[in-house]
Amino acid sequence: MQETIVLYASPGLGHVVSMVELGKLILQQRNHQFCITILLTTGFRDTPSIISYINSVSQAYPSISFRRFPSVSVSMDKKCSVVAIAFQFIRLHAPNVLHSLQEISKDHKISAFVIDLFCTSTLSMGKDLKIPTFYFYTSGASSLAAFFQFPKLDEQTTESFRDLPDTVFHFHGLPPLKAIHMPEPALDREDPAYRDFIYFCSGLAQSDGIIVNTFEELEPISIKAIADGLCLVDAPTPPTYYIGPLIAAGSKAEHESLSWLEKQPSKSVVFLCFGSRGSFSRVQIMEIAKGLERSGRRFLWVVKNPPQDEKAKQTEESPNVDLDFLLPEGFMERTKDRGLVVKSFAPQVAVLNKDSVGGFVTHCGWNSILEAAVAGVPMIAWPLYAEQHLNRNILVQDMKMAIPVEQRQEDGFVSGTELEKRVMELMDSDIGMELRERSWEMREKALAARGPSGSSTKAITKLLDLWKQG
Repeated sequence: MQETIVLYASPGLGHVVSMVELGKLILQQRNHQFCITILLTTGFRDTPSIISYINSVSQAYPSISFRRFPSVSVSMDKKCSVVAIAFQFIRLHAPNVLHSLQEISKDHKISAFVIDLFCTSTLSMGKDLKIPTFYFYTSGASSLAAFFQFPKLDEQTTESFRDLPDTVFHFHGLPPLKAIHMPEPALDREDPAYRDFIYFCSGLAQSDGIIVNTFEELEPISIKAIADGLCLVDAPTPPTYYIGPLIAAGSKAEHESLSWLEKQPSKSVVFLCFGSRGSFSRVQIMEIAKGLERSGRRFLWVVKNPPQDEKAKQTEESPNVDLDFLLPEGFMERTKDRGLVVKSFAPQVAVLNKDSVGGFVTHCGWNSILEAAVAGVPMIAWPLYAEQHLNRNILVQDMKMAIPVEQRQEDGFVSGTELEKRVMELMDSDIGMELRERSWEMREKALAARGPSGSSTKAITKLLDLWKQG
């Protein structure tokens, strides 16, 4: 009976890509031993990009198969946040997961069941079916350290974190974090997402192990705190496997941004991109344009449509972006000799690896941080949502690979003057030069971690040996 590893991804392109990359890594190490089955939800946060991505993976990797669940309807309670609705959507798919595991078990031996953090509702299913069940934590060790400690923090306070602007939390293994900068699900105790989030974090300690998309040299402080048992005081810490950096290969397709970058001088361009969903109000877009124009520096800027809810700072995928409406009048003409604005998308991995790119303004999503680290590009940190404020603190204070922007406390707004100052600091100052040198050193460490005798290679080998012994 063939052995398979079953992977269950949360909705959303970033989570799906991370899970696929884990599948590819397993096959790269043990193609003759395992096949990969990936479970996917249908409906919520599905985009044309996800569908085309799945199709391309299926064609390129015959040993990776996808099982898509039938669609489920979700109650759109106006009292619930979008995050709470997303968590409910995943929870409603639990019967589909159980059915899939039972069906797959009929003609395969499931050597391991690997779930996303937000799929914790299926943790007990793997256990009940006697399948070794692991988490794939798609962010870094620093936020994992914080999430280990979150249930204990919940016991120590009765107020919503969003109502504590002057409170700072001190976690083991990472820099201090303002209460108002906790991930959105943790901000409002009255939102159902808050209890879900505690449930997810509590589940980590009950797993057979946690696979983390980072590498030891990138986050040594957080990794040591976890290993020393400082983050989980009431239970033993599950085995952790740091197997990164796992990033998707750059697109082979040509894009106007790549040919434009080929014509620019070395390390002269600042690249602005805020993930697959990060977006801004028109007022903020105008400020970014003013800052870029006044900086006088070359730039490549990915612009998306503003979100329907400006507080969300996230938008759905759309190629139809009205730049004439969003940008200041005459901006494109005045900056045409040193700047390029593209709508919705640029092939980020390929862009970051162009010699002309000297800096990256990022929302501090973990995939983006890893992609910049592997490319050796220093960053300007502009967090928007999720665990990105936590990531920003690590980037700036521990890794020392980024400069932070100063954001207005109530809504995260950044002035054009502030962006101009930070762009010039990164591209022209001694501080920027130090960040560039440190980022290039981290690039070498990232490549070494995935090398034949690197720390991440040893970690994935140890894990696969464990699964093979079964």
